[in-house]
Amino acid sequence: MTELPSSRRAFLNVTCSAAGRPWQARLNATGEATALAIAQRHGLPDLLARVLAGRGVGLDEVEDHLDPSLRNLMPDPDTVTDMAAAAARLAAACRRGETVAVFGDYDVDGAASAALLTLFLRAAGLYPLVHIPDRLFEGYGPNAEAIRRLAARGVTLLVTVDCGTTSLEPLEEARKLGLDVVVIDHHQVAGALPPAAAIVNPNRDDDLSGLGHLAAVGLVFLTVIATARVLRQSGFWSAARPEPDLIGLVDLVALGTVADVVPLKGLNRAYVAKGLLAMRRRSRPGLVALMDVARLEGPPKPWHLGFLLGPRINAGGRIGDAGLGARLLATADDIEARRIAAELDRLNAERQAIEQATVAEAEAEALAAMGLKEGPPVAVVAAERWHPGVMGLVAARLKEKLGRPAIAIAWGANGQGTGSGRSISGVDLGKAVRAAVEAGIAVKGGGHAMAAGLTIAREQLGALRAFLEERLAGEVAAARARDALLIDGALTAGGAGPELVASIERGGPFGAGNPEPVFALPAHTVAHAETFGADHLRARLRAPDGATVDAVAFRVANEPVGRLLLAARGQSLHVAGTLSLDRWQARERVQLKILDAAEPVR
Repeated sequence: MTELPSSRRAFLNVTCSAAGRPWQARLNATGEATALAIAQRHGLPDLLARVLAGRGVGLDEVEDHLDPSLRNLMPDPDTVTDMAAAAARLAAACRRGETVAVFGDYDVDGAASAALLTLFLRAAGLYPLVHIPDRLFEGYGPNAEAIRRLAARGVTLLVTVDCGTTSLEPLEEARKLGLDVVVIDHHQVAGALPPAAAIVNPNRDDDLSGLGHLAAVGLVFLTVIATARVLRQSGFWSAARPEPDLIGLVDLVALGTVADVVPLKGLNRAYVAKGLLAMRRRSRPGLVALMDVARLEGPPKPWHLGFLLGPRINAGGRIGDAGLGARLLATADDIEARRIAAELDRLNAERQAIEQATVAEAEAEALAAMGLKEGPPVAVVAAERWHPGVMGLVAARLKEKLGRPAIAIAWGANGQGTGSGRSISGVDLGKAVRAAVEAGIAVKGGGHAMAAGLTIAREQLGALRAFLEERLAGEVAAARARDALLIDGALTAGGAGPELVASIERGGPFGAGNPEPVFALPAHTVAHAETFGADHLRARLRAPDGATVDAVAFRVANEPVGRLLLAARGQSLHVAGTLSLDRWQARERVQLKILDAAEPVR
């Protein structure tokens, strides 16, 4: 895809909205010309053409973008460094009937990765042992004690998924115990690699595949494709043991890809597009049970995966049994699936209550630290009573509220704290945390640009704050200066119909790297506005011609956007948001999810 020039004009003359940011047209003059050319050459509606141009889709890329095909976008798996060695070792384990252990992460990507590999190995006649570490007692990634227990159960091959790249000492223990190790991971590499028969990680310095944007589950999918091919070439598959339909696993790939918030570009878009179609068939008991307890109505969309299904799977790893998600996704038993899904739903409700109370305390601490000043570039909060399992969620809420990277830390009885951080676009928090480890400030840590985890001694908290402030002040200032709400186009309530939404959705699936289109409704009257739930808001907006559209805004009732909407009942506002089809009791209507609002310039 082509890069768009950075210069953009103000939209509706909004230079400071209720959220305190300018609105800018996503397209500049070059983008406008590209949108026009796309509409004319491909016969597309103007708004869809604008959406495509705004995401850097070139004239010759439109057809592939509108219909992302696995056949066209799937690379040869062996282009990934060590993939051939990984496939050969897994295939040998299948032929010899070895005892294989799958060691995963406790998040959705880890659960989906572990389930996908488990299902493939079962189809090959193996009964793999699956271990998902306990977040509180084991922490992230392989640990020596768990590896010793697996070795005692006869494991000869250990496969780590969504972890393992930085696990030097635990995997050295595996080597000493005689276990072969295959690592399938996508986390950033820091320093030396651990001992292993193969390390499949496109973020290795010596990997030239260009697939570093894949989630771990996407890499696991490539690995089972490569392994199935090796087994096919050796005559392993037969009438008694038919080769599995690997495309049938793409629903798990879609789930992990969306939940891990990796860029929805190239192969990732194809994974998600085809995975969502597979989910519609409701053929996987675990996903069906999860969709039912989440009360998901209508065809699944990416936001359903990220905000309804993902949090329930994560709840097991946060405050319950970390292995629940992987077992749910791998089970073929409808009754067992419903039992696990119900437990995850219960844990998710408990997690929400814990999160809500903790966020209130964390916000108070962060705002007190800021005082009347601009405040530090990175918000770092810590407390004794906080549950370590919700620190990432707390950090995400602080990031949203304060508009800067945030780290939340829960102190343990051993004098150390377990923390998680979330960043804003343009600020690499994972790299900064790894630098803090190298500087001797944090005990361990790492992650991605947008998310990181760490362990730190209590006495080093002040040093961490000072280190991050010095290292990230410039990046944060530059990122916040660039912060603007990018608008794809303007429309009225009357134009926001189901046909328009269906047209725009052709540019999806939307998510990280392929942002959901944002539209502005100029000078619409707030005909109705009220709060609901904890701090949400619903409204009805009326255009000058009398047409109306229903709208909703989440977690804004006590924020500037919500206060403006409530105060402006009966008055005219510019309102910006995303469009979707809201399905309720077999009825379908267009709904605007409000992101921002502004008073028209008089």
